Amino acid sequence: MDNMKLPKEKVGDFLAKLGKEKFRVPREIGGRSEFAPPNGESNVDFSLPNTTVPLKSLFYPQTETLYRFEVGDTVPKTSVVAEEMIIMGVRPCDARALTIVDKLFSWDPEDPYYLAKREKATLIGLACQEPRVNCFCTSLGGGPASTEGLDILMTDLGDSYLFQVLTEKGEKICQEAGDILVKSEDNDVQAAEKAHNDAASKIVRGIEADSIPEKLPQLWESDIWKKTADPCLGCGTCTFLCPTCHCFDIQDEIEGIEGRRYRVWDSCMFTEYTLHTSGHNPRPTGRERTRNRINHKYSYYVEKFEVIACVGCGRCINLCPVNIDILNILSQVKEAL
Repeated sequence: MDNMKLPKEKVGDFLAKLGKEKFRVPREIGGRSEFAPPNGESNVDFSLPNTTVPLKSLFYPQTETLYRFEVGDTVPKTSVVAEEMIIMGVRPCDARALTIVDKLFSWDPEDPYYLAKREKATLIGLACQEPRVNCFCTSLGGGPASTEGLDILMTDLGDSYLFQVLTEKGEKICQEAGDILVKSEDNDVQAAEKAHNDAASKIVRGIEADSIPEKLPQLWESDIWKKTADPCLGCGTCTFLCPTCHCFDIQDEIEGIEGRRYRVWDSCMFTEYTLHTSGHNPRPTGRERTRNRINHKYSYYVEKFEVIACVGCGRCINLCPVNIDILNILSQVKEAL
């Protein structure tokens, strides 16, 4: 399908035509930004930088009921419900992060809750034009205009958005939008390519990561881990707001004879994460927990799924309350190696 354009004054019409209730867009809510249903016909602010709460929360909610039961039941009341979603304004690093997390949730066993939501979702990305100071996506195989994981990539052309159609889902969206979209011209594509190149040139931080996965285990007993862990509060911000972190705990909650089993996000940076019932903890201090976090992203996940579990979005740097910087840690790793 040919590239199309969405005039900015018709964004509201676009949402209405496809079903506003289906859309999730970047919004500022309670001092943070996240993907949520639009609250107006045309007031979507696509100029917001990468959302505070990553895209994963739509597919793997922070708290999610797996099934309900009554005491004495032999078969729980399980339901896997997924509604159609059109997620618009997805930054390329978040879309790429989903392709990384997909590998885990479609592994052994497959996760029906996550996969059902993924199947029902269409992702309309937004190419970055002003990368933030701690973005380093280009170091890890991504970029401000990466198309990986997207159905449509849109680029801001000033008075309109260029739609680059990438998949059958994306083509279906454009067909349903009808004459709200207009056909693009050659100079639109050229302007988009220039914007993509300009954005890539603005990324000032990075790391040469290719050699890290293979060699990282050599530093198991290194002093790096204690030094980099000393400032850590163990708050879990770096993992909760990471678009590829996926650890969870499972709880049962019972009131009277009714109950539910649910899962909640967990963090390997929490003391309780590896605490045994016996009282023994194989990761008793921040040293071991920091070592695990870096090794998991840059070694264990690579060994299992052949991809680094980090997309360089910079959230863990931007939002750490004590300014721990994963790029500084990786630089020390490179130096030690």
